[in-house]
Amino acid sequence: MVFDLRGALLKKEEIESARLMDFEFRLRVRTLRLAAATIGADPDAMARLVTLGDDAAVLRALDGQIEPATFHACREEARRQLIVERGDPTPHRLA
Repeated sequence: MVFDLRGALLKKEEIESARLMDFEFRLRVRTLRLAAATIGADPDAMARLVTLGDDAAVLRALDGQIEPATFHACREEARRQLIVERGDPTPHRLA
């Protein structure tokens, strides 16, 4: 029996990519929910803004309702919360 290193690396890439994309999506939604709390907006409506594109597009859509510094502070808090709940998103190294 021969170990398929290429197959193992492709499988690892697939798993890590999915895990990181999941973390990034959760981070964006949590950031928008936290930002909604700071400006008194509906958290569900704010979370739907994730469909507009990247963070710059979201800030443009908010049209000055939230300062970029406040948005980034919400992002850091969301990241901290997610790391506590789901673990560090740093890819696992092959040993």
